[in-house]
Amino acid sequence: MAKFLLSSLIFCLPLVWIDQAAAQAKYVSPPHEDPKAVFEFYLDDPAKLGSALYWVRSYMNPLMDAPYNLAPEFMDTVIVLHGTEIVALAKKNYARYEQEVERLRYYAALGVKVRVCSLAMQDFGYTAADLPDFVELAPSAMTDLVYWQQQGYGLIKPEIMEKRFSVEEIR
Repeated sequence: MAKFLLSSLIFCLPLVWIDQAAAQAKYVSPPHEDPKAVFEFYLDDPAKLGSALYWVRSYMNPLMDAPYNLAPEFMDTVIVLHGTEIVALAKKNYARYEQEVERLRYYAALGVKVRVCSLAMQDFGYTAADLPDFVELAPSAMTDLVYWQQQGYGLIKPEIMEKRFSVEEIR
């Protein structure tokens, strides 16, 4: 019996190998009706804000393209900031973080809510007058994040890592 199983396995193995070689990944587009997402930005370096904003782009752009073709106003998106990235929003730092602030302004114009934790804002020594007019102040990032999740928003927390290898080095 063991010989039969072994010979069967040896005979079938090449067929499985051939089938696997011909197989390839396939695209799957899950339905997205009324997408709702809340992004939690709690970054250890304000310079990482630009990279975190790519997560927002990576969420919105595919939903605006086929097969979804959703307009931004049909996506409920919120960004809650409560880390060092808040200093990038301070008007006095605009020259240094202009690109990031303008990208946030662009998203706000598309209907994305940009919210800053009032507690963290105070910790950094800022007031509402120090931040751009597209920013909404939340009493607390923690209570804000809980609120949005209770409303059915999916939580996305960007993790920005330092790139140590080129694609060519690790491919």
